[in-house]
Amino acid sequence: MEKIEKIYEGKAKTLYTTSDPDLIVQHFKDEATAFDGKKKGTIEQKGVLNNKISTRIFKYLESKGVKTHFVEMLNDREMLVKKLRIIPVEVVVRNIVAGSLSKRLAIEEGAVLKEPVLELFYKSDPLGDPMINRCHAMVFGFATAEELDQMEATALKVNKILSAFFDERGIILVDYKLEFGVHKGEVLLGDEITPDGCRLWDKQTHEKMDKDRFRRDLGKVEEAYQEVLKKVMS
Repeated sequence: MEKIEKIYEGKAKTLYTTSDPDLIVQHFKDEATAFDGKKKGTIEQKGVLNNKISTRIFKYLESKGVKTHFVEMLNDREMLVKKLRIIPVEVVVRNIVAGSLSKRLAIEEGAVLKEPVLELFYKSDPLGDPMINRCHAMVFGFATAEELDQMEATALKVNKILSAFFDERGIILVDYKLEFGVHKGEVLLGDEITPDGCRLWDKQTHEKMDKDRFRRDLGKVEEAYQEVLKKVMS
């Protein structure tokens, strides 16, 4: 499937139309950003690693009954996906206190939550993706009640599947974000699932294996992404 026209370029990916109006090409970039774009850099081969990691995870989720936009991996940096009408609401699933939740509630990072916490954020780069609730999403037309129900149910299902998947491979799934869209009237999981959007800690050492290494200048960012790929492919 050949790329025809660039229709979107974001911080981590570029999207292109194809000869099929229902399918687009998702190209993974090496650029990295943090803190709403205030910190920028490059993670060597990040696009290749994230494409392979996301392909593996999407295929695994599909095998467990989770419907996604993934169709096939085209090459090292690109996958073919179904074209979605993006729902501008991100669902963040938290299993362990970390990042903004730790700062917001002044709870020490690493505290294990009694049950998963779901948070909703309005997808808006100019506004810094502010946190919202279901009422905001419905009143302002970001998503319908039915769409939110499906998104939240899918997020909890994905959490059970991926928590076990990573645990078996020596990784703790701390938290992560999911994005959704509508394809032919059906809500599908979209975007990507990679160390860019997931907090992943080594099960034994709690060493960070995700973009926090870039955010916090911890070094060995590429090595961490490579280790995640190695483990998820096992």
